[in-house]
Amino acid sequence: MRGRWTRRPPAGRRAALQQQREEEWRRRYPLFPRLLFVLDGTGPAGVENRIDALRAATRDLALFGFLHEVPVLAAPLTDLLRDGPSAPVWRPVQDPDSRVSWEQSRHP
Repeated sequence: MRGRWTRRPPAGRRAALQQQREEEWRRRYPLFPRLLFVLDGTGPAGVENRIDALRAATRDLALFGFLHEVPVLAAPLTDLLRDGPSAPVWRPVQDPDSRVSWEQSRHP
């Protein structure tokens, strides 16, 4: 079996290329999209439990940088069907007592 040989750049150059690709991505998408959780299959108490579980997960130090840049929102499917996805039915996981529109949510 004959394979094609490709020349790999030196390690330092590979890191520079990787950084270049990341910068290209950042130019196209200056803000990371929001992370939206649609909750279904449970009543109001179950929604509260799931949001509490998501909030507990945000306390993980490994996620701190990600959560600082990316809004994480949750909404019950019943609210979305009733009011629509652009309505202020989304609950920021880090501030579950507030309600926001996903379009107007800001980074924490």
